[in-house]
Amino acid sequence: MSRLDRSLISGLPPFEGLDAADLDAVLQSARSLRVEKDAAIFGQDGEAHSFFVLLDGKVRVVKSTVDGQQIIVRYIVPGELLGIAQALARSTYPASAIAVVDCVLLSWPGKLWSEFAAAFPTFGTTTYRTVGARLSDMQTQVMELATEQVERRVAHALLRLAHQSGRKTDKGILIDFPLSRQDIAEMTGTTLHTVSRLLTAWEEKGLVGSGRMQVCITDPHGLLLLADGRTGRA
Repeated sequence: MSRLDRSLISGLPPFEGLDAADLDAVLQSARSLRVEKDAAIFGQDGEAHSFFVLLDGKVRVVKSTVDGQQIIVRYIVPGELLGIAQALARSTYPASAIAVVDCVLLSWPGKLWSEFAAAFPTFGTTTYRTVGARLSDMQTQVMELATEQVERRVAHALLRLAHQSGRKTDKGILIDFPLSRQDIAEMTGTTLHTVSRLLTAWEEKGLVGSGRMQVCITDPHGLLLLADGRTGRA
């Protein structure tokens, strides 16, 4: 197998500050991986045999509840780590990771996690910062589910996605990956019917534009006011 080029990871946050020799050492045990759209990278409760960094594509992280419901926990964008069960002292994955589009990743054996964290302090620091940020995001989602009306939850979810993966167009901020109304429902703990009703109403008011598997925020400020409960537009 040909050696992986260090430029693949040299600019990514988990590997910032590593010199050429360290980058080469990290890549020695890496394996490149292509995952087709809608295929699983790993499954919830499966053995945490590997951890990954996403090089290209988008990944949906989904958690199944005891009653069989699916909740979309977050989306992973290029440059981010995923499958980091070892950082949570887990031997199994806490959720499933599904490719939203065709994806390219690097993977490492899970047993190397602690070795990397000890040998490369920047890697360890970035990893635990990532874990902390994701736990904070999850806490925010739980609070929204418990305390906010559905209109505000959906508005907050769209704004988060636009911040994470938004691309400016002449019509507004396009959430730059395939996103169905069912996906939005699973992110916000509501129904497909409710999401469809809200998006239709918001389109009429000029807040969003939506098509098949696509959402564009046409009035970000208006949607922010709605998310914060400062307008009665919904």
